Amino acid sequence: MIVDLSGRHVIVTGGTGALGTAVVRTFVSSGATCTVPYVLEDEAQHFPLGAQKQVTLLKVSDLADEAEVSKLYATVKSTAPLWASIHLAGGFAAGKVAETDKKTLMTQIDNNFISCFICCRAAIQAMLAAGQGGRIVNVAARPALEWRSGAGMAAYTAAKTGVAALTVALAEEVAKDGILVNAVAPSIMDTPANRKAMPKANFDAWPQVEEVAATIAFLASPDNRVTRGAIVPVYGKT
Repeated sequence: MIVDLSGRHVIVTGGTGALGTAVVRTFVSSGATCTVPYVLEDEAQHFPLGAQKQVTLLKVSDLADEAEVSKLYATVKSTAPLWASIHLAGGFAAGKVAETDKKTLMTQIDNNFISCFICCRAAIQAMLAAGQGGRIVNVAARPALEWRSGAGMAAYTAAKTGVAALTVALAEEVAKDGILVNAVAPSIMDTPANRKAMPKANFDAWPQVEEVAATIAFLASPDNRVTRGAIVPVYGKT
């Protein structure tokens, strides 16, 4: 499905990663203007869409920091009304509960849940100020829907489950304001990093990042008029 995002301003956190690159490319090809915050200089330097006139890269230090996120969204709001905020930023760590210390747990919660919550809050504030509605799309994960599959990665599973619950609760809060909030829940995606980590896996069964990006683009588009509070599985053939 081809969506039209012409004239729409979108923030994509985690936009310099594998999925993020596919999302930004899809949004740009649909006419959107994208602000892409980044933490790592190396990712920004190698970001293939950095030279696009519709893309603005902004340096941030921590998306789990309230002041930093407020500054980011204030900068975007000053240039154009915010239509959509896509929250891909996060991190993964495997580990059994018996082997996971508090520092590792809190890192997973900060990177996956706290960053999502704070960015959602800043996005909602910007959209309410503009008074034109908007869209938010978060990224949960398959274990957020299928908890037993989170064995061996309980900290990550708990954090992503928080993202899913936040998505549904927030969707109810802001539906009356014309802001639709949803999430996608990918299984293992076909990325270079995942192929390297699991060289014997059946790559053909994994969802392509472009396919996940297409789902996100629809949920973030004006064409989505009724879907809210959904955690959409994007599992491929697995």
